[in-house]
Amino acid sequence: MTVLDGNIVTVAMPAVQSDLGFSAAGLAWVVNAYLIPFGGLLLLVGRLGDLLGRKRMFTAGLAVFTLASVLCGVAGGQGTLIAARALQGVGGAMTSAVVLGMLVALFPEQREQGRAIAVFSAVGAAGGALGTFLGGALTQTLGWHWIFLINLPIGVLALVAALRILAPDEGAGLGAGADYPGAVLVTGALMLMVYAIVGAGTRSPGGTLALGTFAFALLAGFTVRQARAAHPLLRLRLFRSRTLTSANAVQILMIAGMYGFQYIGALYLQRVLGFSELLTGTAFLPAPVTIGLLMLTLSARTVARFGPYRVLLAGLALVTAGLALLGRAPTAGAYVTDVLPALLLLSAGFAAAMPAVTGLAMSGARAEDAGLASGLFNTTQVVGGSLGLAVLTTLAAGRTERLTAAGEHVAAASADGYRLAFTVATAATATALVLAAALLRPRRAAPAPGPTTAADPTTAADRAAAGPGRTADPEPIASR
Repeated sequence: MTVLDGNIVTVAMPAVQSDLGFSAAGLAWVVNAYLIPFGGLLLLVGRLGDLLGRKRMFTAGLAVFTLASVLCGVAGGQGTLIAARALQGVGGAMTSAVVLGMLVALFPEQREQGRAIAVFSAVGAAGGALGTFLGGALTQTLGWHWIFLINLPIGVLALVAALRILAPDEGAGLGAGADYPGAVLVTGALMLMVYAIVGAGTRSPGGTLALGTFAFALLAGFTVRQARAAHPLLRLRLFRSRTLTSANAVQILMIAGMYGFQYIGALYLQRVLGFSELLTGTAFLPAPVTIGLLMLTLSARTVARFGPYRVLLAGLALVTAGLALLGRAPTAGAYVTDVLPALLLLSAGFAAAMPAVTGLAMSGARAEDAGLASGLFNTTQVVGGSLGLAVLTTLAAGRTERLTAAGEHVAAASADGYRLAFTVATAATATALVLAAALLRPRRAAPAPGPTTAADPTTAADRAAAGPGRTADPEPIASR
């Protein structure tokens, strides 16, 4: 439900813009107001989940998310909608921060964990893609308000089920401490980064540079704070793992391209090809079907046979190819020839890449850091989506406005702006492919010098990267 809600608004954007009077650049805040607190608070609420108990955090997050959804549904102005979307992001962070850590704890055996992660990834990916269809259907039949109000019955059912089914767990207690200043620093840094990018076309270059500099200063302050805090949100020792660090970097770039595709793709279908909201949502249906089928039937077995490294590279190559096709989308295009092939490539690539990069990221952490690694992975996912969306929408809107001012037709100018966004998204996923190939390659262990061998120090991360039947040269124990 939380992933779906990050995407369900994409098809409804033209209706929201028309009803509430958003500008082209300001419209992106309907999405970013949700993503920024979602990503910025994941580390803090993940820590609070350890202190208060994960079940308490999960159920409280469901309640907040459901209440905020109702507030979004009754919003009558820009400010009210953006504020309610931010509250939704808080609730989404509270639930999502504890889920992956609970999953890893519930399924410690490698094969079962691989299957569980595949199901987890399939639900999230299908929720994101299915959100586009539901957004179109609800907007056209009932109005855009219902894309939020639909969460009320779902949220109530989920909350009742969670209270009855999830086993209670006791946290360490608030006395163990949480880094609240660190949460303020990282959330402020992310918000300023997005604000600097989204408003770049409406302010002077000096103003944008000043905002960006301040955002990076906050991020640097957060890093210093984590090195010195008694109870840091993010233990910097995590980044000593090459596998974990590289997998998160790859994910940021991959999600930036994919999230931009969902948002820009929906606008392309409506504003260039003239699709209705319902037809746009239907046009995206092959994505959740493909992702769900491949993740549930092939992903875990494919990763087990070939190793996550090879599967990740293949998936990123397919995603890059799909975005490259969209970068050539014509003004007078056809869905079957110009959109559907790219959609299928993107879906197949994402179905392969997401479980592989998730497994690599989680295997790169020690057992006691599983919850923290989960929070970091979810954070980089949201950061990638938020920053990618801000960059791509700003580029597309800027190109469209310049061409329209020069006298070009709106549809043609919009198509050119969207092509630019798809091209930049292609560059992002191509960079992710290069990084993955260079930094996540499994390293083989040297042969033993004598007939006796010491205890195998190979970590879970190295075994995961190497795949079944292969060994990897472990990172130095001192680095961990």
